[in-house]
Amino acid sequence: MGFAGISPGSLLLIFCIALFVFGPKRLESLGEDLGKALRRFRESLDGDQASNTDPHAKN
Repeated sequence: MGFAGISPGSLLLIFCIALFVFGPKRLESLGEDLGKALRRFRESLDGDQASNTDPHAKN
């Protein structure tokens, strides 16, 4: 069992199709943009948790 219930062979097939459809340059750009979006999302979650645990924060 692979990532999220998807087998490694299926992940490889999905990657190959994405590479064929988008091309290597565009796929690199999409991966970079996805990484930045995930990083911002995690930072926003961390910021929300920090404000919830701060005893001096005003509600």
